[in-house]
Amino acid sequence: MAPDRVRNDWGFAGLSASLATLLSASPALAQGITVTNVMGAAPVAIAFGAGAFGLLAMAVVRSMLRDGRMARQRAAEQIASLRARVDEYEALLSGGREIIVLWAETGEGPRFLGQASALLPPGRRAEAVLDFGSWLGEADADRIDRAIETLRVGGRGFDMTLRANDGRVVRASGSLLGNGAALRLRPAGTQPAGEIGSTAATTSAAPQAATDYSTARTVLASLGKPAFLRDSAGRLVFANAAYHDLARALGRKTSDSQPAELIDFGLLQRNRAVLGDARKSQSTMVTLGEIGDFEVVDFPVNGGSAGYLHARQDTAREAGLSHLSAIIDALASPIAIFNANRELVQFNRAYCLLWDIDPNWLKLGMDERAILDKLRTDGKLPNEPDYQGWRARHLASYQLRVPKELEPWHLPDGRSVQVIAAPAGPKGGVIYVFEDITDQLNLKSQHKAVLDVQRSTLNALSEAVAVYGTNGRLTLSNPKLSTLWKLPANLLSDNPHIDQIAEAAARALPEDGATIWRDLKRSIIDLNPTRSDRQGRITRADGKLIDYAVVRLPDGQTMMTFLDVTESANYQRVLKERNEALITADRLKDAFVQNVSYELRSPLTNIIGFADLLASGAAGALNEKQHSYTNYIRASSATLGVLIDNILDLATVDAGIAQLQPEPQDVVALVDKARAGLAATFPDIDGERSLNLKVVIEPDLPPFVADGARIINVLYNLLSNAARFSEPGGEVRLTVSGRTGRIQFIVEDEGAPMSEEMRIALLDRNDALSGAARQRGAGLGLSIVRAFVNLHGGTINVERREPRGTRVIVSLPSDAAMAGAAE
Repeated sequence: MAPDRVRNDWGFAGLSASLATLLSASPALAQGITVTNVMGAAPVAIAFGAGAFGLLAMAVVRSMLRDGRMARQRAAEQIASLRARVDEYEALLSGGREIIVLWAETGEGPRFLGQASALLPPGRRAEAVLDFGSWLGEADADRIDRAIETLRVGGRGFDMTLRANDGRVVRASGSLLGNGAALRLRPAGTQPAGEIGSTAATTSAAPQAATDYSTARTVLASLGKPAFLRDSAGRLVFANAAYHDLARALGRKTSDSQPAELIDFGLLQRNRAVLGDARKSQSTMVTLGEIGDFEVVDFPVNGGSAGYLHARQDTAREAGLSHLSAIIDALASPIAIFNANRELVQFNRAYCLLWDIDPNWLKLGMDERAILDKLRTDGKLPNEPDYQGWRARHLASYQLRVPKELEPWHLPDGRSVQVIAAPAGPKGGVIYVFEDITDQLNLKSQHKAVLDVQRSTLNALSEAVAVYGTNGRLTLSNPKLSTLWKLPANLLSDNPHIDQIAEAAARALPEDGATIWRDLKRSIIDLNPTRSDRQGRITRADGKLIDYAVVRLPDGQTMMTFLDVTESANYQRVLKERNEALITADRLKDAFVQNVSYELRSPLTNIIGFADLLASGAAGALNEKQHSYTNYIRASSATLGVLIDNILDLATVDAGIAQLQPEPQDVVALVDKARAGLAATFPDIDGERSLNLKVVIEPDLPPFVADGARIINVLYNLLSNAARFSEPGGEVRLTVSGRTGRIQFIVEDEGAPMSEEMRIALLDRNDALSGAARQRGAGLGLSIVRAFVNLHGGTINVERREPRGTRVIVSLPSDAAMAGAAE
């Protein structure tokens, strides 16, 4: 359009110039033109100019229409050409032994290029390749899923090796494609056509098959990648400058005349075998293996082979470590990687969580100093007075050549963080690994506190303790060991061998020290796996008695303990002798009680019989005074009989052979029998009543199962005790009541309060038989009460009545048989 407009403008200008020339070249014509003529010719001139302008405008419009048609025709031809080229590329990619998946920025579904049979079983469509779990192992499927997510969301490419379920090795590469993404999957050992093209674009001239040596040498020398040339025997005959630089970086000696071999012999032989197959199949390029961060690409040339080391996609990233981004991000340990310029090139989520950093703020490329300053401003770094000096010392990590564990960081929030710094690679930089060691330090502190407590406890023991290792050396002891065996304290602090301890003990105890420790040594050095613990007593020549124990510890060590039991052994011997004497005395007492009771009962029976005979008048009439004396004899004899019965009962209880004979009992009958015994013991004297007994028995008592003879004895002793301490004729009350599952016998008197000795008599017969409780044998009677109530599973309570008197409450289970079975 622009050239045409210029051409038309020049046409209008030419017309004006022609008119001017015409007028100047014709003077006569000029002279004939006057002002009047000109004014008269003005309408004609205007009409002529308008017509000329219309002709010119029509010409311009026609020219513009013609140019537009030509432009659309050219655009259509270009679009058709581009479509044909795209079809050719798609046909090329679809025919390759690989699958390419494309995700466009429009959000549409992915496109699939390539042959599905390259990776999937026959009959499956290419779309099934994204179902990684169907043809990859679980770990590899999860790994590539995360890598694709990182590619599409975070824009991080990847290059990884996968292993299919059928054992094949598959190379997977992911890269950005404008605002979209591309995934390339190919079996290992096949070089994709697209990569050939990219290599050719980079080097301006890709080496081709059947290239001669001189041409290949020239091309390889111009490559920026490490490249090499081999003869037909596989020997290196040429390497370019990049190859020599790589060899020197790996510490290899190399020169133009003798390049360093970077491929191991086994891989080299496999390369040559594959190259032979490649010649047969007319392949131009084959990926043969990996060396470090490079893929070895080898292709045939006339007279040998040529190749180059192709850096994988992730190698171009900073420090050569970004290909581990997915692994690093999955680690629980916080990790951050900085390049030689202190720029952040990699970090994981744990790093953000450790420092509570907003991931939207932390960006790749940030300077580490800026990150440290931000953390210090937020109060998350250690409180250092000289922060600049601390930061400078920390940044010295960029000079490290080997990994180093830095000083722990003690943070203001109470946490402690261990920092490990390591070189990031040959180009410089640093890798930081952070570990929260707060719990470890707390455990160490607690462990140290426990050890201190154990040490203090060990030192405070009265036993001597010695722990020996498997090598026979003392690993732990307390001061008591030195004191007990008279060993030098400085000797034990040097972890001596047991032989040294035996020698020192022999010097300290010349009589038997060597013999004792020789026997102990056998227990220490005994390596028998079935050995057992051992204990015993050592009698030393100086009179000491020492108990010892040898204990095998789980870790293979042996612990020995020694305890001086000289005094306790003497006390034990004395106590044993006294106990034997008491047992003998008790046996004699039981025999005496049985004999005396038997011997007393025989004459007592005669006394009672003759007293009854006299009282009956069969031997003659008695006057009033004689009759009174006879009653005294009968009462005292009854009391003596009860006393003898009590002695025998107590002897039975003490011997542990007393048994109950529980039977259903009539409470009224039991009370009457106890009352009859009291009447014999406390008869009316000179017409005066010596006992005023009131009995109250509540109706509807529960059935009572007990040993009737024992219950009568209990009631008799309680009532007789109350009568003894009451004034003559004083009231003694017996109340019988029933509770849920229990029977209560309550004895109350108005006499002098029960003394403390009498109260104890209901609890301990031995105390009852001492002191004032011996008076009138009451202590023995109350002991009988206590013994029989306990046999029935009952309880006794003693209360003081106001203003005078005592109340004794005996509570018994209504069924003594069941109570005895429960016990």
